[in-house]
Amino acid sequence: MIKGLGNWVIEESCRQMRAWADAGVRMRVAINLSVHQLREDDLVPRIAAALQRHQVEPSQLLCEITESAVMDDIEATQLTLEDMARIGVFLSIDDSGTGYSGVSYLRQLPVRQLKIDRSFVSDLETSNDARAIVDAVVNLAHALGLKVVAEGVETEGQRDILLDLGCDELQGFFFARPMPAATFLAWTDARKPQGSVEFSPSLMPEMAPG
Repeated sequence: MIKGLGNWVIEESCRQMRAWADAGVRMRVAINLSVHQLREDDLVPRIAAALQRHQVEPSQLLCEITESAVMDDIEATQLTLEDMARIGVFLSIDDSGTGYSGVSYLRQLPVRQLKIDRSFVSDLETSNDARAIVDAVVNLAHALGLKVVAEGVETEGQRDILLDLGCDELQGFFFARPMPAATFLAWTDARKPQGSVEFSPSLMPEMAPG
């Protein structure tokens, strides 16, 4: 089912970005790409067609690829990601630090962001090892000119540690739970859902494409 579901996610994400744009909100939306999708010959043309169909700037679509998917076939993945970067899609490596110590692939791929796996974030307040790993990932990413996002932030303590370590963006239930598109649109207009914190402009893509 993954091809059909993946196609729907690409199409629906572009449709929703167009709907938000028509309401005055220029929003970047992240989607996950599986290793199966990365091996499809028509993946990049389908993404390009969806962006064109809904008149969405490519830089507004953030495609996340897990570290394990990258390492499954680094050469094939590199070719696919280079094609995606060529059309202007924003690329991110997900689950960073969960399985591979080698970092040479980061220099080969046109990615712009690393996401720190939630397993490290959840242990930040109690584990020196987790904090050391996050610190190392942040420093490495910044040395390579990449932004760092920490996922699974659920407490104020985790947030403070991540900010102290220099993490660029945070996401998780500490900020808000999943919500319908209409509720999220209201949140951007300063009408916060109950239990959420302030809306962060970090989801807004840079005004310049690419």
